[in-house]
Amino acid sequence: MAMVASTSFTYHKPRFAVVCRKNKDGRDSSSSRERDRDGKEHKYPFKVVEITPPPRCLGVRCFPTNIHCGESVTIEGQAYTVSAVTHRYQLRKGRYEPSEKRLHVLSTGRYILNLYLQNLLDQS
Repeated sequence: MAMVASTSFTYHKPRFAVVCRKNKDGRDSSSSRERDRDGKEHKYPFKVVEITPPPRCLGVRCFPTNIHCGESVTIEGQAYTVSAVTHRYQLRKGRYEPSEKRLHVLSTGRYILNLYLQNLLDQS
């Protein structure tokens, strides 16, 4: 008679913090009030996903908070166009808290091709 031992465990996604530094010398300013006084734009981490099938994660990158659809970004030397900006929230202790920010991007050539094909479809 063979005995089978099974163990069950719960996998929790590791939580990590990404700090977006703005100064060239690598120093991070200590408060957001200083950033407001300096007049510099805020940068926050976004999870970047290329949505061309199959979807491919391009990692976590820092972008300004006012990034929007149609804007061009360069990641690892390749040009991409933002097709969607998504803010996800999670219900914790009766309140919704921000859980992640995502940028859905397409390569610039693919984005222009999609616009052209959509225009042809609208004209027919």
